[in-house]
Amino acid sequence: MNSYRVGIAGFGAIGQAVAQSLDAGLSGLTLAAVAVRDPKAPPAFAWTNGAPAFTTIDALAEHCDVVVECAPAAVFRALAEPVLRAGKKLVVLSSGALLRNDDLIEVARQHGGQIIVPSGAILGLDAITAAAEGVIHSVTMITRKPVRGLLGAPYLTDNNIDIADITEPRLIFRGSPREAAVGFPANLNVAVSVSLAGIGPDRTTLEIWADPSLERNLHRVEVVSDSASFSMEIQNIPSANPKTGRITAQSVVAALRKLTGPLRVGT
Repeated sequence: MNSYRVGIAGFGAIGQAVAQSLDAGLSGLTLAAVAVRDPKAPPAFAWTNGAPAFTTIDALAEHCDVVVECAPAAVFRALAEPVLRAGKKLVVLSSGALLRNDDLIEVARQHGGQIIVPSGAILGLDAITAAAEGVIHSVTMITRKPVRGLLGAPYLTDNNIDIADITEPRLIFRGSPREAAVGFPANLNVAVSVSLAGIGPDRTTLEIWADPSLERNLHRVEVVSDSASFSMEIQNIPSANPKTGRITAQSVVAALRKLTGPLRVGT
């Protein structure tokens, strides 16, 4: 069985949840390092099996075989490029940032690295990637979120859209995931992941609704292809960060388990 040294870039809600699982013990996986802003003043955390090394983003690849990216999108390239040039694996949650740095896919190819995009807060990527082996005619994603999870999005600010006091669901965006990745960088990585699995970020259709009646994030995906037509819906319980579902961190842990597990289920 292979064994991997895992590094985590970013130590917010997702990074801490992944660290907790690794610290508790995952077969074949060791938490080797965590990248933080100031390695000399690491954040407090109740480690069970001893603290990992704390380092900077650009030095993280030296300590690890696999790096989990859960840092701000602004530092995505500074984190990702050294990992991929070292021929290592990068688990990407900021798929919107990957879309803006898609030349890194070629970097991974040239140096023997690998970019892994886990399901995050969405479902059905396995079915979409299978359908993409044939012909997909259309992919539509409809996202509904509590107002608090959308406040501060650049698209709302740039277009003077005020949703703070709305009392009914409001459609605030309709377009492509490529556009949404710029306008909603903290919210719509799931839409980019759906597009990368299927027909791409320009042909996929995305609607974003602000819904004051919701407490959970809701995503619905509808796919029409030559092999199957299917629709899927998921309601995510927010994590400590209201912009992110709890299941996001769990999807990272599940992806890490697949690296070493004797049984892998799903495409």
